[in-house]
Amino acid sequence: MKMREFTTLRTLLEKVPSRLAKLPEGETEKRPSQTKWSPKEELGHLIDSAANNHQRIVRVQMTEGLAMPGYEQNRWVELHRYQQRDWDELIALWRFLNQQLLAAAESVPETAWAHTCTVADSEPLTLRFVFEDYLRHMLHHLEHIGIPVGDFRN
Repeated sequence: MKMREFTTLRTLLEKVPSRLAKLPEGETEKRPSQTKWSPKEELGHLIDSAANNHQRIVRVQMTEGLAMPGYEQNRWVELHRYQQRDWDELIALWRFLNQQLLAAAESVPETAWAHTCTVADSEPLTLRFVFEDYLRHMLHHLEHIGIPVGDFRN
């Protein structure tokens, strides 16, 4: 794995929490519409994504060809009650889960990045793709929340 992806995630962990903390408290609970997530819920979705992708990184590096489950993202957000949770708690949880994910990713042997898995009913995906797609997904959602991410893009 190229070190730039690890560097990107390390930089996100270093800089994003303070950017998230600057969002006005009232703004973190506002839903743009009935069917859209608030920033709290969207950050919660990123927490759920970190938990799921951590499992993929750990398991797929150890076993080639795993069939991994997908997850019902809206239901996960609802079950975790992110809208009612403390914003600072969510920021800390996002950071800690991503630190754990980074530790797992840094332990992947070079040969294991080519291991494949399926997620739900997907075509086979390499572990490299899973990690890189995770970073793209995170940047997209952080930007949607209102966090500038242009300085993090490769």
